[in-house]
Parts: sequence; C-alpha cells; structure tokens
Amino acid sequence: MKPLLVLCVVCTLVVLCVSMTAEQKLKNCNDVRAAYSSKGFNVNDVPNKGFNSPLLFSSRSPLKVCPQGFSCCTVEMEEKLSQQSHTEIKAPVSRLSTNLQSTFRQRHDHFDKFFRELLKNAELSLHNMFVRTYGMMYVQNAELFKNFFEALTRYYVSGGAALNLDSMLSDFWADLLERMFRLVNVQYEFSDAYMECVSRHTEQLQPFGDVPRKLRLQLTRAFVAARTFVKGLTLMPDVVSASPSCVRAAMKMLYCPYCSGQVELKPCQNYCLSERAARLFGQPGRLGHRMEQFPRRHAQSGREARGPL
Repeated sequence: MKPLLVLCVVCTLVVLCVSMTAEQKLKNCNDVRAAYSSKGFNVNDVPNKGFNSPLLFSSRSPLKVCPQGFSCCTVEMEEKLSQQSHTEIKAPVSRLSTNLQSTFRQRHDHFDKFFRELLKNAELSLHNMFVRTYGMMYVQNAELFKNFFEALTRYYVSGGAALNLDSMLSDFWADLLERMFRLVNVQYEFSDAYMECVSRHTEQLQPFGDVPRKLRLQLTRAFVAARTFVKGLTLMPDVVSASPSCVRAAMKMLYCPYCSGQVELKPCQNYCLSERAARLFGQPGRLGHRMEQFPRRHAQSGREARGPL
C-alpha cells in the first residue's frame, strides 16, 4: 500500500508542477512573444503579462474567436493570427480543390455554351422555316421573333432580375396578335382603341388556341432547370474554398492555444477531421452523400424540364 500511496503523491506533485509552470508561462507570456514574433509579427504587440480580459480591464475589447478569460492575446493579436490562419489554410485547400474546381468550371462552360447554341439553333431554325412559309410577310416582322429570343437569353443569364417571363410572353403574344390581325385584314384600317379592345379579349378569343399556355409551361420548366443547373455549377467551386467559418475553425485549432500560453499545443487528428467535415459540408461525414446527390438532383431537374404538359 505504501508504494502505491507514494506513487499517487508523486503523480499529484507532477501535475501540480506542470500546472504551475503553464500558469507561470501564461503570466509572463514569454513563450507567446517568441512564437508570435516567429510568424513575422511585431513582438511589441504581445503584452508582457497575461490579463483577465475583458473582466478586469473595461478598456479592452473581448476576443472574438478565442475563449475569454486569462489571456496573452489582445484583439489586435487575434485579428492578425486569424489572418495568418486564412493564409495558411488557403494554400492547402486550394491545392486539394484545384482539380475539382477546374472540373466544375469546365462543366459550367460546356453547358452554358451548349444551351446558348440551342437557343441560337432554335432561332435560326424558326427563322428559316418562317421565311420559306410566309416570305416577306414574316421578314417584315422578323424583329418581333428576334427580340423574343434575345429576351429568352437575358432570362437565362439573369433570371427574374432581368425580366418577368410571364409578362414577356404575354407581351409577345399580344404584339403578334396585333400584327397578324392587321396583316390578315389589310383592307381595313383599325384604330388603336379597336386594337386595344381586341387585346383585352385575347383570353376569350384564344386566337392561338392552347399554344401560349403550352409554350409558357415548356419554357418555364426548361429555363428554370437550366438556370438551376448552371447556377449549381457556378457555385460549386466556392464550396471547396476556405470560407470564413473554415478560417474561424482553423484559428481555434492553430492559434487560440497561443492566447492561453500553450504555444506547443496541437489539435488531435479526430478534432481536425471533424472540423474539416463540418466546415465544408455542414455536418460531419456528409461529404460523400452530398456529392452523390448533386448530379442526381440536376438530372431530376432535366427530367422535369421534359415532363408532360
């Protein structure tokens, strides 16, 4: 029993000595000054002694990232160390994600080019068909269809911020009806009031049958799906970049120990892996699942665009 008791006493003394040593280092901040200056910062930024901020010194601002309480860090030091964290984490994240970012950018460029070519081909095909079918009657009104496809391109690029698709389609059909009405009844001359009356009764008259409704549904499905897909490809490279929350987590792991005087303290592997997963994907362990869902959801958008009317 005596040897065991002696061993317990020795262990207790060792722990107390280590604790007192760490506390002493924190009080004089010497190790922090050395480590801080090794990063290229001005050693004069570091206080000579630790302080209990912001409890005892109301003039000092509380730290934004690292724990409050007895510390060797000022707010200015914390900000510089946070910037250092951003610099250190940006390079490895960039190296690891370069190929992935390049892939998404290439996919975005390919799809964007493909969709714009579809619009151009559709415009050219309609133009050629109408020239053969209606001749000069169409040519004299071709700018209406040219403006129509230009509006569709603006909607694809900027969405609802550029124009309202329903309003644009309504204006297109109203303008087309007026032009066709005048061409079919060329022997008559109609006043603006008369044409306005015709426009007001378009829904009852339905001169184009069910075509406007079908076209609106098809365009809405196709363009919403296309914009969702291309927007996703545009945003994906940013997902694998060093976000502010990622930098904040890196600061906590790498440099917050400086503030408590434990400059040699390093985060454990599990903590690093957990933080990496949480920062990049919101929840630990969700990387594979979310990356698998990304193409599936966009494929579903494509199927919805071709769905039944």
